[in-house]
Amino acid sequence: MYSFDGKRVLVVGGSSGIGLGTAKVALQAGADVTIAGRSGERLADAAKAIGGSVATEVLDATDDTAVTDYFVGSGAWDHVAVTIGKGGRGLIQDLDMATAYAAMDAKFWPYFRIARAAEIATGGSLTFVTGGLGQRPAPAASVLSAVNAAVEGLTRGLAIDFSPTRVNAVSPGAIDTPLWGQLPPEARKAHYERIEATLPVRRMGQPEDVGQAILMLMGNPFTTGVVLQVDGGSMLL
Repeated sequence: MYSFDGKRVLVVGGSSGIGLGTAKVALQAGADVTIAGRSGERLADAAKAIGGSVATEVLDATDDTAVTDYFVGSGAWDHVAVTIGKGGRGLIQDLDMATAYAAMDAKFWPYFRIARAAEIATGGSLTFVTGGLGQRPAPAASVLSAVNAAVEGLTRGLAIDFSPTRVNAVSPGAIDTPLWGQLPPEARKAHYERIEATLPVRRMGQPEDVGQAILMLMGNPFTTGVVLQVDGGSMLL
């Protein structure tokens, strides 16, 4: 079994959702965890929720200079996970160009920046979080499908270019994250129930479910260029 004891793990986007769940399971596995994000207040709240000794770092992954400067001074990481990105839903004819650009700027380019700047130790890994829309488009989500497909293509390309450093991605399905907080409580409950009735696993995914998958990809020394579905079986439907 791969040991995370003493391994330096950076989770970008670690203040909520899947990033927070990943940080929790990495800490439980013995890693030295740092969570990074744009809000110092949210990072402090997340560190408190995780418990244990978790370092925090304010980092705006949409800023070229901020990303470059941070990694110049941060030293080598054993594993880096990037779990950010949002926006871009809607019919393409209804989206203005600014919204389309923003969707790519919120996810693909931050992943690109971090991959370009991060120093990863020998035997280490880089893991991205994509989304099921990259392989299975849905109505009014063509831009998000394109963004996630681009991240998956980047994953496979970097697995070759960064060898022997391993580069993988996790593609989550329906996960119970703050993203759904935009819905009123009753609507969210009904939405969850519809998903749970449909999925083969009969439940919503939790951030820690995705975190466990990310940890598996970090720790498996014979896995690279993989896009791992963690979706409760939705791709079967």
